[in-house]
Amino acid sequence: MLSVMMVDDDPAILDVTRQVLERSHEITVRPVISAREALELLDKNSFDAIVLDYDLPEINGIEFLKIIRGKGIVTPVIIFTGVGRENAAISALNNGANFFLKKGENLEMPFIELQRMIRHAVDQRFMGKAKGLARKIVFDLLNFSLDAGFAIDPDGNVLVWNRAMEQLTGMPSHAVMEKGNYLYAEPFFGKRQKMLIDFVFSSDENIRKARYMVISREKNGPVVAVTRARKPDGTEWTLWMKATPLFDNHGEFVAAACIVRDVTTTFRDVSIEEESEAGTSPAAANGEAQPSGSGGFIDRILGRAMGQYKEGVVLYARNRNYRGAIEAFERAIEIDPKLPHVWNDRGICIRALGDYDEALKSFLRAVELSPQNPEILYELGETLEQMGVMQMNNRYIEAAVETFKMVVNSLPNNMDSWNHIGICLKELGKPEESKFYFDRARDIKLWKKDTPVPRKRNEFL
Repeated sequence: MLSVMMVDDDPAILDVTRQVLERSHEITVRPVISAREALELLDKNSFDAIVLDYDLPEINGIEFLKIIRGKGIVTPVIIFTGVGRENAAISALNNGANFFLKKGENLEMPFIELQRMIRHAVDQRFMGKAKGLARKIVFDLLNFSLDAGFAIDPDGNVLVWNRAMEQLTGMPSHAVMEKGNYLYAEPFFGKRQKMLIDFVFSSDENIRKARYMVISREKNGPVVAVTRARKPDGTEWTLWMKATPLFDNHGEFVAAACIVRDVTTTFRDVSIEEESEAGTSPAAANGEAQPSGSGGFIDRILGRAMGQYKEGVVLYARNRNYRGAIEAFERAIEIDPKLPHVWNDRGICIRALGDYDEALKSFLRAVELSPQNPEILYELGETLEQMGVMQMNNRYIEAAVETFKMVVNSLPNNMDSWNHIGICLKELGKPEESKFYFDRARDIKLWKKDTPVPRKRNEFL
C-alpha cells in the first residue's frame, strides 16, 4: 500500500482525488489543505509520494518544493494543477518535482495519469534510493556538525549549507541552496571561482596551482589544504578546508562535502605561494668560498656560523626565499650545531613550506638548547597549535596551551600568547575558559602594555 500526501487548498478536489486514487486499494491518501500544514506533517511522518497543487496561498508549490528539498527530503513530488503554462512546468521540474500534470476538464483521464505517475515516481525512488539516502545522510551530518560546512552535487549545485556556514560567511542558506556556477565561493573570495571542494578528484599539483597549500591527502578521500582569500569587503583571511567526495553503496559519486575554518590568527606565517626554487646564497653567487663543514673551533671563533645565520635571516625575512634560508641555516648548523636561534629560524622556514613534522623537530631541538627562551617557546606553541587544528588532534592543541603558558610566565604582558591560549581553548571546546584569556589579551592592548616576543633575527635586520 502506497501512502500519498495530497496538498490542495480546494477541499472538493482533495475529496474527489482521494476517492479515485483509493479505489484501487493500492494507495492511501492523506489530504492536506495548506503548505504549512504539510510541512508540519512532514516533520513527523514520511510518505511514498506527494501530490502538490501549484497555486497555493502563502507558500506556493515551488516554494514548498524548495523548502523540502533544502531539508534533504527526497520524497517524489507530482505537481497536479490547473496552471498549464510552460514556464510553470519548467520551474517545477527545475526545483525538484518528478512530474507535472495539468488537471484539465476531463476529470477521469488526469486521475488515471496521476495514478501512473505516482507508481512510476515511487519505482524511480526505490531504484535511486541509495543515492537519495546518501544525500540525506550528508544533509543530516553537516547540519549536525558544529563546523561550518557545505556540500554540492555532481553538477556543482549546493545540497547543504549549514547554520555554522551561515554564521561564518553571512550568507543565508536560502540564497545559495540548489544553486551552482561557483556561487558558494563568493563569500570566501569575493568572486565566483573553484574552491577545494571542486578539486577532490584533481592532482596535488593542480590544487597547488589554485593557490592552496596541501596539508594531507588520501586517495579518493579527504584532502586538507590552507589558502588565503579576500572577502567581499576587501579584507584578507586564511582558510583551512577539508573536502572529500562521497559515494553511495554502489560506488557512485553522489556529492562532495567541505568543512571550512577561519584560521587567520593561527596561520600568519604560512607561505601559500610557490616558493623560489633558487636557493643560491649571495656569497655563492659572488664566487666566494663556502664553509667546508668542518665544524672546527677556528670557524666558530671567526663567527662563520653567525655569518650563515645572518644570510639565512635576510633571505627569508626580506626576500621570502625560505629554501635558500634553510640551506644557509644548515650550513651554520654544520659549523656549530648548538645555536638555538638557528634551529628556531630553520623551523620557521620549514613550517612556512608546509613540512610541520620536520619543523617540529627543529623547534624541539631549539628548546632543548634553550628551554626558557620565550621566542623559541612561542614558535613551538604556534606550530603545535597549527598541527592540532590541521589534524584535528587535541593532543597538539593541549601541548600548545602549556607552551604558551610558559611564554606568559616569562612575558606576562605578551598579548599574542594570551590570545593564542584563548584560541586553543576555544578549539578544545572550552569557550568559557577561553574568555578569560581573550579578555586578558584585550586588556593588555587597551592598556598599551604589550610586550612583544624578542626576536634574535631583528639584530640583523
